[in-house]
Amino acid sequence: MLQKTKDWIESTIKYLNTEYSKLQIGRANPSLLEDLMVEVYGVTWPLKNSASVSVMWPQTINIKPWDKSIVHNIEKAISESGLWFSPQNMWDSLIIKIPPLTQERRTEVVKIAKKLAEDAKISVRNARSESYKDVKKAEKDKEITEDDEKKFLDELQKLVDEANKKIDDFLKNKSIDIMKV
Repeated sequence: MLQKTKDWIESTIKYLNTEYSKLQIGRANPSLLEDLMVEVYGVTWPLKNSASVSVMWPQTINIKPWDKSIVHNIEKAISESGLWFSPQNMWDSLIIKIPPLTQERRTEVVKIAKKLAEDAKISVRNARSESYKDVKKAEKDKEITEDDEKKFLDELQKLVDEANKKIDDFLKNKSIDIMKV
């Protein structure tokens, strides 16, 4: 009965990890740009569908489009993305040097990480709410006993507590990582 909630929580935590990997923390990471939308041949799609994105050095990302004619489109998309990157056009590829973070920018990124963690906790609460309704309905419809209802609700709360602890741990570790100079 709680499998749906377990799956929901698992996907929420996986999503949080993915979003945390996209946070710019002063190191090169292909996930910073892979989902950037680029207009290619009149169609807009993610950068990862039209170029390889790789790390050259700890603070340098290399973008090599599969078709050299779209280098300018990718450069334009990066410049307009609001990511504060200045791509260097190398004719057949782009190089992006990741600038070191200022203390002010680090504080902003920590705030973003906190917001992502809070959104994840809201998702977990929504999962709990859905399962709570399911358990209550099952008990009302006499599909389960009152003892089973109590057992399911206790298990549900344990799941939620574990998920919230994981989220808090991820936030704590990410905040430490972001604030590291």
